[in-house]
Amino acid sequence: MTNDGLDIRIMDKDYRVACPQDQQASLKDSARFLNDRLNEIKRKGSIIGTERIAIMAALNLAHELLGSQEFAGDFEDVDNRILNLQKKINIALRDIEVA
Repeated sequence: MTNDGLDIRIMDKDYRVACPQDQQASLKDSARFLNDRLNEIKRKGSIIGTERIAIMAALNLAHELLGSQEFAGDFEDVDNRILNLQKKINIALRDIEVA
C-alpha cells in the first residue's frame, strides 16, 4: 500500500492529494460529495467568496456529523436496555426451570 497521488477537482480547482490506492475510490466519493455541497451553497447565492462557502459547508457537515453521533448514542442506550432485559429474562427463565 503505497501513498499514490490522486487528482481531485473541487470548486473548479485541481488538487493533488496523497492517498493509498485502496482508499482512492472513497476519497473520490468524498471529494464529489464535498464539491456538490459547496456548489449547492454557491448556487443559493447568499454567501459570496470561496473561503466563506467552504466554511459554511464545513460547518454544515460538522453539524450533521455531530448530530449523527448523537443519534448513534441513542442506539447504544437502546442496545444496553435490550441487553439488560435479556439478562432479566434469562434469570426469570432459570428461576422457572428450578421451581
